[in-house]
Amino acid sequence: MASVLVLNATYEPLCVVSLRRAICLVISEKATTVEATDRPVRSERLALAEPSVVRLSRFVRVPYQRRRSLNRRAVFIRDDNRCQYCGGKAESIDHVVPRSRGGENTWENVVAACRACNTRKRDRLVSETTMRLARPPRPPRQHTWFRVAAGTLPVSWEPYLDAVEQQTA
Repeated sequence: MASVLVLNATYEPLCVVSLRRAICLVISEKATTVEATDRPVRSERLALAEPSVVRLSRFVRVPYQRRRSLNRRAVFIRDDNRCQYCGGKAESIDHVVPRSRGGENTWENVVAACRACNTRKRDRLVSETTMRLARPPRPPRQHTWFRVAAGTLPVSWEPYLDAVEQQTA
């Protein structure tokens, strides 16, 4: 099923919902369609364009900027499915400071790695090996969460997500 980007009344991205939920929001007039695809959605008495981006009619206050939980899929998306040591296809997760040495399970300590590099590094620090990180691990950028939720980012979402990136940069 298709995913739909939900914007706050101020056009800031809030979340990704299913097509069914977005249509319910539009029909109940809690949201308006900002971007639509060329595919129609029909019922017995109604026909409307399939929404791709909807904007809420009322402002929803987001009380805090929550830090997203760490998961394998998000790490692979953040690191573009590439091993951060050799640049090959990532197959596993590696802790830069191994957990056996007190390393924590945080965004700043976890990278995507291929099996060969992960095995070669073992439970050593990067400085104790000849390996180098392609880039230091950081929490993912804001729009990464929308990629995790939707799988891929539709072109129609980019203007709304790019505006957020420019504000936070």
